[in-house]
Amino acid sequence: MTKAELVERLAERVNLTKKQTEVIVNTVFKSITEALSKGNKVELRGFGSFRIRHRNSREGRNPKSDRKSVV
Repeated sequence: MTKAELVERLAERVNLTKKQTEVIVNTVFKSITEALSKGNKVELRGFGSFRIRHRNSREGRNPKSDRKSVV
């Protein structure tokens, strides 16, 4: 589902314009992004939880060229 599809479905359910619904969706996404960037965990019960994880780089391989690179 794209953000546009989400906005469209929500607008139909709550009887708001697509523009009003888009502002709400953008505000929610911005709030989640800001919380994650501050190192906080975001938990939406019944949907999922989000947090930033830092992992060490690893070596990958391009199967077409067989070249190795750091991923």
